[in-house]
Amino acid sequence: MRSGEHHECRLLDELKEFASFTTAEQRYIRCSLEVSTARADATEHWARGPGEAAEIGRQAKVYADIERIRSLIPVGLDEEDASALLGPLIVMSAFDLERGKFSSFAAYRFLYERLIGPAVRPWLVSAFAAAAALPSIHPELRAELFASLRCEHLAAAGWSAREPIFFPEWIEKVPVAS
Repeated sequence: MRSGEHHECRLLDELKEFASFTTAEQRYIRCSLEVSTARADATEHWARGPGEAAEIGRQAKVYADIERIRSLIPVGLDEEDASALLGPLIVMSAFDLERGKFSSFAAYRFLYERLIGPAVRPWLVSAFAAAAALPSIHPELRAELFASLRCEHLAAAGWSAREPIFFPEWIEKVPVAS
């Protein structure tokens, strides 16, 4: 397979994965990616009222830590290497999971690979599980989140370093033609 074909297959795989998420997960991922880039119009695009506008403001404050989290990703996989990274990663993960928009590890992973980059992949199961176990997560949601962890997530022999290709974005509403 040529590299262009491989790129197209990966893009299609990422598109299919995104399409498999719930509407709420898709919306939250798109909004979160926009908030992470500190776009001034993120609130205008996504907030459907004052409550959501305030929530996006809180999310922007939490996401201000993304660059620091990227800088803390260790080269090795030792537990000593993880101590600086996992605290802030769990805090950010807990913020996102507490919103109740994610029902699966796959959607969380999809977002975090794009927010932080592929180097964070080895640490995502740990951060997800720790955040999902916090008492601030509703028990029913906690059960759903843990049930979404599959054996292949828990027992991965290695993690890809490839960059994600597909980054979903805000789509302008098209006026209905009469």
